Amino acid sequence: MLRLRPNVSAEALQAHLVDAERASLESTFATLAADSSLSRAAALILASRRKYIAGAGKSAAYAALLNADLAATLPNVMLIGAGLSATDVLSDVRSSDVCVVFSVRRYRAETVRLGRLFASSGGHLVVVTDDPRAPLASSASALILVDTGSASYADSPTAMAAVCHLLSSLASASAKGARRRLANRDVVTAELGLYWDESSDSLEPDADGTPPIIHSPTEESESIS
Repeated sequence: MLRLRPNVSAEALQAHLVDAERASLESTFATLAADSSLSRAAALILASRRKYIAGAGKSAAYAALLNADLAATLPNVMLIGAGLSATDVLSDVRSSDVCVVFSVRRYRAETVRLGRLFASSGGHLVVVTDDPRAPLASSASALILVDTGSASYADSPTAMAAVCHLLSSLASASAKGARRRLANRDVVTAELGLYWDESSDSLEPDADGTPPIIHSPTEESESIS
């Protein structure tokens, strides 16, 4: 863990932190290169009918990241906890389902229970964790080990984010209809106006701070008629 000393310069501290992050990333990549866990996990995701993703605490951020990337190119990707309860999922587990769970120390109990029940119900469990002896390791159909070592007080998220990117990229590269889904998403996001562009400047307040008037579709149709 990082020990802050008053005589350590910001530059030296930054260099130390960067070296530690680089080491955890290189360690993770070396582990992944030596086994087939990542490709096996991607294959399970591709072969599944429903794809569930779960994580609690800090791991919820990793689950949300993977969910966002997979949902862009694959159908039936669902984040447990975001309007979908573990009870609903566990009540209807099929052998064609997969659940990707993120579980790192100190290993949240609800994630461990979810993973074990999902696997015992016949679903495929992909476990992304930091230790081969983690509580869910023995239940995994595919076990992805990530080095979360850090020079800071908190475990490093760097390699975990990289694994999320690698896993989603591998799955998407072989997914049928991925290009079509991405193209359709671009059309939909443009129609919804989700992202900023030059036309968004028209929605800025006037110089006196008066907000712009935004008409609803109903108001516009009534004015036209």
